[in-house]
Amino acid sequence: MAALHDPTTDYVVVVAHRGDWRNHPENSLAAIESAIRMGVDIMELDLKMTKDSVLVLSHDPTLDRMTTGHGPISDYTYAELMRLDLKRMHGISIPGLKMPTLRQALEVCKDRIVVNVDQGYDYYDQVLAITEELGMTDQVLIKSGRTVQEVRQKLAQHPRNMMYMPVISVSELPKMTLFRDYITAQPPQLAYEVCFGQLNADVREVARQVLASGSKLWVNTIWGSLCGNYDDDRAYENDNPDAIYGPILDLGTSIIQTDRPEFLIRYLEQHGRRRLPKL
Repeated sequence: MAALHDPTTDYVVVVAHRGDWRNHPENSLAAIESAIRMGVDIMELDLKMTKDSVLVLSHDPTLDRMTTGHGPISDYTYAELMRLDLKRMHGISIPGLKMPTLRQALEVCKDRIVVNVDQGYDYYDQVLAITEELGMTDQVLIKSGRTVQEVRQKLAQHPRNMMYMPVISVSELPKMTLFRDYITAQPPQLAYEVCFGQLNADVREVARQVLASGSKLWVNTIWGSLCGNYDDDRAYENDNPDAIYGPILDLGTSIIQTDRPEFLIRYLEQHGRRRLPKL
């Protein structure tokens, strides 16, 4: 998608956190399909590995919250997982709806939406092998809090790689050391995911440096602890969502990961921040 690679556009890229989990089980194929229909730009999903080394979609390492099973996913083979059903957020299971594999999810997303593979850097080689087989490596984004040197060594092992983005926590000193290493590295990063407990001068300075480097700024509005309490639920419940999303956009943010994708898209459209540049 052109806007993801253009640091000058006003278009705000919307990332659906675990898909449309308010209407479908999170990380399910139904949640992915719904997010695509909404017009979301990036689908964020989470990875875990089964006992027999199959990559499946789940945020939690255990089955209890989102399936009819119990215990660690790593204790189950893929065939055993297929005997379980997924649950909606209110705990009601949906007979016949199964935990998807990464391959199944990517097949749904191919040529339709960018995919952010979260909790996936430890499986980098396995994920890359699947994206290469499906011919969609350029469509997949992966991120981590690893050092510049570690990431360079990993990327150098492959002739072609997925998009990569570092994750920075402004409130954690080790992560700020990581930021200084990345911001001085060449070439510039595609984007930085920046997390912060308070929106203060330190955050504004990090945002300034990110934009000055030619990179894009990614902010998570999913939980208040990640965005200085300028989060989706406050925006949704506020008679003036400008008071919540406005300060995030004022940072120069052009990628937002949200738990309310439909609401955020509508807000951005009303403010002219979803117009793609004319070719």
